Amino acid sequence: MSSSTTTSVETMATPEAQQAVYIGLVNPKTPTNVGGIMRASGCYGVDAVFYTGKRYEYAARGPQQYNADTQSAAERIPLTGVASLLDAIPSDTKLVCVDLVLGATPLPEFVHPEKAFYVFGPEDGTIGQEIIDRADAVVYVPTVGCMNLAASVNVLLYDRLAKAHRGQVSALTEFDGDALIRQSRDNNNRTRVKTTKQSSST
Repeated sequence: MSSSTTTSVETMATPEAQQAVYIGLVNPKTPTNVGGIMRASGCYGVDAVFYTGKRYEYAARGPQQYNADTQSAAERIPLTGVASLLDAIPSDTKLVCVDLVLGATPLPEFVHPEKAFYVFGPEDGTIGQEIIDRADAVVYVPTVGCMNLAASVNVLLYDRLAKAHRGQVSALTEFDGDALIRQSRDNNNRTRVKTTKQSSST
C-alpha cells in the first residue's frame, strides 16, 4: 500500500550516485495501472515512484482489482503520495515530461539525463501546463493514438535502458545473457532458442 507524505526525495537519493530514476504520476486513476508501473519500476531499477491526487488511493480501497504488480516491487520501491510533484524533485535531477504535447521531442531522438524525474499524465488527461513549463525536456512516444499509462512507462524505461547499453557497460552485464534470463523468467518457462547444427564440409 502507498504512503502519503510531502517529504521530498532528497532523503531517498544517494548524492554520490551517478544514475537515478524517479517516476511521477499526475493523479493516476486505477490501481491496475499503478501496479503495472510498480512492476516496470522493479524491472528497470527505478528508485521511487510519486503520485498526486486521491483517485488512486480511493480506488485502491475499493473492490480488489487485478494485481499487476506480480513481483511485489512496491515492497522494495517507495510509492508515495505527494501534494506537488515539482516539490518532490531533487535539486540535481532533470525534470522530463512524457506526454503528447505540441513541440515535444520524439522519444527515439531523446538523450536521457543521468538523473531523471519522469512525469506522466493521468489516464484521462494530460500533464498541467505549470509542470510542462518547468520541464528540462518534454518527450512523446511516436505512436498512432495514445498508449495505456503503464505501457507508456514501460516504453520510456526500456528506451532509457536500451540507449544506456549502447554507450556504456550496463550493470546487468554482471550476468551472462542466459544467467539473467534464468533469473528473470517465469518458473513455467523452459523454452530455449534452437541451436543450428553446422553442416560438415564435403
